Amino acid sequence: MLLKDAFVIDVTGDGRNLVLSYGPCQFPTLGFIVERFWEIQAHEPEEFWTINCTHTSDEGTASFGWIRGHLFDYPCAVVLYEMCVEEPMATVQNVRNQEKLKYPPYPLSTLELQKRASRYFRMSSEHTMKVAEELYQAGFISYPRTETDNFSPNTDLHAIVREQVEHPVWGAYAHRLLTPEERLWRNPSNGGHDDKAHPPIHPTKFSRGESNWSPDHNKLYELVVRHFLACCSQPAVGAETTVEIDIAGEQFTASGRVVLAKNYLDVYRFDSWGGTLLPTYNIGQQFVPTTLTLDSGVTRPPPLLAEADLLSCMDKAGIGTDATMHDHIKKLLDRCYATKDENTRFSPTNLGEALVMGYDEMGYELWKPYLRSMMEADMKSVSIGTKSKSEVLESCLQQMKACFLDARVNKAKLLDAMGTFFARSSRPINETQNPVEAVRPCAACHESEMVLKQRQCRNVVWLPGFISEASVTNQVCPICTPGPVYKIQFKFRRRDIPPNFDVDHLGCVGGCDDILKELMEISRFGSRSQAATPARGRQTPNGARQGPPRQDLHTNIRPVGQLNNENPSVMHSQGFRSTHTQNPSNASDAGQVLCTSCGEPCILRIANTDANRGRKFYKCQDPGCGFFKWEDELENAMPGGRRGRGSSRQAPASASAGRRGGAQARGRRGRGRNADGGMFVSATGDTVSGCCFTCGDPSHFANACPNRR
Repeated sequence: MLLKDAFVIDVTGDGRNLVLSYGPCQFPTLGFIVERFWEIQAHEPEEFWTINCTHTSDEGTASFGWIRGHLFDYPCAVVLYEMCVEEPMATVQNVRNQEKLKYPPYPLSTLELQKRASRYFRMSSEHTMKVAEELYQAGFISYPRTETDNFSPNTDLHAIVREQVEHPVWGAYAHRLLTPEERLWRNPSNGGHDDKAHPPIHPTKFSRGESNWSPDHNKLYELVVRHFLACCSQPAVGAETTVEIDIAGEQFTASGRVVLAKNYLDVYRFDSWGGTLLPTYNIGQQFVPTTLTLDSGVTRPPPLLAEADLLSCMDKAGIGTDATMHDHIKKLLDRCYATKDENTRFSPTNLGEALVMGYDEMGYELWKPYLRSMMEADMKSVSIGTKSKSEVLESCLQQMKACFLDARVNKAKLLDAMGTFFARSSRPINETQNPVEAVRPCAACHESEMVLKQRQCRNVVWLPGFISEASVTNQVCPICTPGPVYKIQFKFRRRDIPPNFDVDHLGCVGGCDDILKELMEISRFGSRSQAATPARGRQTPNGARQGPPRQDLHTNIRPVGQLNNENPSVMHSQGFRSTHTQNPSNASDAGQVLCTSCGEPCILRIANTDANRGRKFYKCQDPGCGFFKWEDELENAMPGGRRGRGSSRQAPASASAGRRGGAQARGRRGRGRNADGGMFVSATGDTVSGCCFTCGDPSHFANACPNRR
């Protein structure tokens, strides 16, 4: 009621009267959605590299994965990759053959029915229960609200199966199940749950499909029948083979599986258990891989919570019961706290996120499942007689009353969180707002002020994580626009900043402060090598930073995963890095080449495009500067300068490059074909002829070179 008077909240969009409510079940459910959303927003993609190889024989192709998985250190990955390229002979170290079983599911409980209907048919849990209730009322399935996942020994399971023999789709399987010679029958496993009231969900009447059934009625009835037949069946049997190989000290592995007997998979079409057939390998066998690649990838954030995953989270945390979980999820959608997409994945609305942020700011975790889980445990104690109803009721009332009184005292924090997302209303409220200090107008919306807070707004500037104190001053930056942009007096923690920086600094967050930008870069990348570097921004209890993607203070930051500053790697137009960068101090024996735009010394690079491979050029160190000049053009323009690129004294690139340098050496990670016909492909996708790194002879590798020293 307080929030409805204080803010203009129109999230329904259809004129419905909005109800803002707190519930000890609905809010922890919302907390799961918001927490996953914050994890996604806090994720910072990080590039990694991995080595993969394949081997093709007459029996087929095997794909081997690197046992290290992947590395985030690019130079280290390159070194290991090129060790494998120089000594590509693979030796089979181990071959394991073993039988694997894939067991059928446990008998069907309400929670599993909701999760599987959501996963298989994209049906909401609320709609699933509605359809299941109608099937139950018509007598086709048993009572759909049950936590039991094991059948009583007194249940005549064969009679239930016998009713399905006449069905045109799964009737033949039901007949096989009842035939002793098939040896397909297996008593259902015990899932370990029994509510002592109702059996697992199972079919109670045969039907080929009724005329008044919707497609969802048919789907749910089919799921119940197939699930019951599956849980009475033998597990699927497969033969799994694992092959481990060694290439230059690096271990790789490949796995294959063949299904020997599908058994329950014949009727339970919702499960799959595929695999690939590996060629035959023997311990000690040697071969040259057909391909050997250095591939790159980027870490990805977790996906939004799907409804089946949300139900699992609620079940593990003890939020609600199997029969009420779908009601809590529907309540979130009705209250406009969350939305659900066509893939049944949930996202919090601004309203839902603001409420969770507000309660989190108060310092207690009403959006966490702990309080409700404790209540559920106490109610279970009442049901088994270890606690009295009055005792549990009194304890719950005391806990909730304490939370309510505390929320009234700290309601300004809830108002503050709502103010992040919603405009204030003109209706008067009797609340004393916390004073805020404006720093500058928001550069994104040009309507609101950006203020110094411990929690973030929708548009924020992330400051270095090693700030111990910060306060807004009255000094206005004369450079930054739109203004006024007030300067901030910072105090840094000495142990977290380089020794050449002062602890006290009067800085500007408008973008003109080079010192603050440099510290920002140190804070951003230093944590990769220093695990103790504090994270920036307010953290959720699990360490995820809240809110949307940040507006960084320093936008011209080099990509993650570079080499050191004296020899940075650079992303070229073709999408790969060159490790042949040279220091500008020794890039030219005729002196440094200065950028004509900014006057800074340029750095020397080696081109790796098809048209100019091996050709050297100068480029400004500033990524935003467009200065570019070919080295040979500068040399030809210099009277009495150095020898040009077409000089007769220049040796072939492959021979003069040397064992560790040059356009054809390690850094280029080229593609080549050895004498045995093995193809070696790099992540760059270059198409160059392979040859010895030492003498340039294409008939052998450097490790077998007669000129090797």
